[in-house]
Amino acid sequence: MTDPVADAAQPQAKPKPEQKKETWGESLRFFAILLIAAVLLRSIIAAPFSIPSESMVPRLLVGDYLFVAKFSYGWSRHSFPFSVVPISGRIWGKAPERGDVVVFKNPADNRTDYIKRVIGLPGDMIQMRRGQLFINDTPVPKQRIADFVVPESPNMDCDATIRRAANGACAYPRYRETLPNGKSYDVLDLDPNGPADDTVVYVVPEGHFFLMGDNRDRSADSRFPAQIDQGIGFVPAENLVGKAVFTFWSTDGSASWLLPWTWLTAARWSRIGQGF
Repeated sequence: MTDPVADAAQPQAKPKPEQKKETWGESLRFFAILLIAAVLLRSIIAAPFSIPSESMVPRLLVGDYLFVAKFSYGWSRHSFPFSVVPISGRIWGKAPERGDVVVFKNPADNRTDYIKRVIGLPGDMIQMRRGQLFINDTPVPKQRIADFVVPESPNMDCDATIRRAANGACAYPRYRETLPNGKSYDVLDLDPNGPADDTVVYVVPEGHFFLMGDNRDRSADSRFPAQIDQGIGFVPAENLVGKAVFTFWSTDGSASWLLPWTWLTAARWSRIGQGF
């Protein structure tokens, strides 16, 4: 027979807590939170951007990947994916400075991302005369410097208009421009008599900006009316997406996705980490 008193003195084993089973609803809620956080990060803080064309050579090459700061000029509807947030104008808007490299939506469709350099601010008079940039009737200093030389690759093709260096690389005539605010940068001038090397005087409207590519003869920019693949006209402040901050990856295009080791051999390591 058992002793009731002795039994009462023995510690009682605690029941094991029931393990909570994860439900499909909780999993979906977790991934929804991650998705919302990612969208907010891309929309409010920073977003990646890849370079698809030669319009910003030599600063940016096809195959460069950079981060764009979304907070630099405030936020508009174009700060968000597919421009879905119905914001009018800009929240905490701040104007870019001359020389800033910016990503924006082409006014021709308010959908396609472009990247150019800010040249003209509201009220400025901009003109090209024989390949020389004039701002408010004053010539922007343009100094000939050493050619920009880059190896030929799937992402950089030396066509018939590009001179070849002694080692077979592409050699571009390069110049240094210095804007009135002291900002200096390099530009290319492949043809001193190009179709946009002599222009009318453009007067930048209020709330708009005049943007140009650094590869002057291969840039569909504010010198041309806003049409897809042909020009952008004056860019409204609302269309600014963000300011280019630094290059986080660059590839010459020779890598294969199925051969991971080629990702390293195709990398242009010297370009990674370059700021603006």
